[in-house]
Amino acid sequence: DLAERIQVGLLNIMEERDVQIRGYKIRLPLDVYVVASANPEDYTNRGRIITPLKDRVGSEIRTHYPRTVEHEIQIMESESNHFITEGLEIIFPQFMKEIIAEITQLARRSNDISQRSGVSVRVSISNFENVLSSASRRALRLKERYVAPRISDLSAIFASTSGKIELDTVGDIKEERVVQKLINAAVLSVFGDYFENREFEQLVAGFERGLSVHVGDDMPSMEYVNQLSKVGGLSKAIDKLNGRGSPASIASSIEFILEGLHLNRRLNKDEVRGKIRYRR
Repeated sequence: DLAERIQVGLLNIMEERDVQIRGYKIRLPLDVYVVASANPEDYTNRGRIITPLKDRVGSEIRTHYPRTVEHEIQIMESESNHFITEGLEIIFPQFMKEIIAEITQLARRSNDISQRSGVSVRVSISNFENVLSSASRRALRLKERYVAPRISDLSAIFASTSGKIELDTVGDIKEERVVQKLINAAVLSVFGDYFENREFEQLVAGFERGLSVHVGDDMPSMEYVNQLSKVGGLSKAIDKLNGRGSPASIASSIEFILEGLHLNRRLNKDEVRGKIRYRR
């Protein structure tokens, strides 16, 4: 945003180490480095950097967004605000972290989203915080000790993602649809990393015999534990997710498995006013 005249003065300081004030040249014994950052796609919309000044820049370093889910998670965990609430113990399942990071990774490859504007890691950080906030709110309201985000908590990311992405679509496509599409694709991808469909033949057979399971973001964790006994084939899958630590982590694992089977078209899903039922 510097005016061109000021940029010329900065050029002199960088190259000649002097500055002219009302025609008088003043030498400046400077020993400094000038470091500047800019988004290479849109910085010219905010002001033009004159060519002689760019010529004095020693090196231009082009950075990039995290290329792997693992790096995305590392930044997400280190930069997010950690909620410390007395009486609550947070358990953040690894698969939920992977889903949140995968949503951002998929957004960076989505044709529905402008890649010129980009999708920064701030999307992952905000989504991580919002999902954890949703889970913490539930634990406080239900007076539960353990906090474990669930698939149903992913609805909290609509607020944190909107405004951080710019749609690049033709027609009247709403942000909510694009974000939901990313959520579904991320859950499906992470589910495929953990399981194969053939592992759930016994579970699906139970649903074919009339079994149905209810879930929701306001359902107590113990209700999931109570349903576990009547759903054959879930126990081994929960063990595979290391989800036995608490009722909250069991609830999170159950929702992930059921949603993964639904997205793989093995189960049907009904949703009415925040209440979700999985059936065959």
